[in-house]
Amino acid sequence: MPKLTIPGLNEDHSGTTLMEMLVVIIIISIFAAVALPSFIRARENTLDKEAGTTLKLMQTAEKIFAMQNNGSYYSSSDMALISDNLRIVLYTGGDRKWSYSCSSNGCAQATRNGYDSRTWRLRIDETNAVAGSTCP
Repeated sequence: MPKLTIPGLNEDHSGTTLMEMLVVIIIISIFAAVALPSFIRARENTLDKEAGTTLKLMQTAEKIFAMQNNGSYYSSSDMALISDNLRIVLYTGGDRKWSYSCSSNGCAQATRNGYDSRTWRLRIDETNAVAGSTCP
């Protein structure tokens, strides 16, 4: 005699339940909440290092410029002119993260474009960029 089966009653349910899905979503949310601030901090540290490295490059270019021009330093806030006169390449695209300037006293400055406008400066006699201060 054949076995009587009712559709949906005797079948094996191997799918996931709503509770299992919620647990997975909660675990993923916890991982994201822990990882996202670290990622943002690492990104900002990288941007700060980019500014410091570019300021050191500008400092070296200013020293060379001063040697070729009787000790006078180049002064400008126009990044295209800085690139041309100091013979360095500064990114001048619309999505750039920093704006650079250099003053006649040998001080180079980077100002963050965007939400926080933080600044870094590097004087000709310094070896490391200083955060939060501007060129005199």
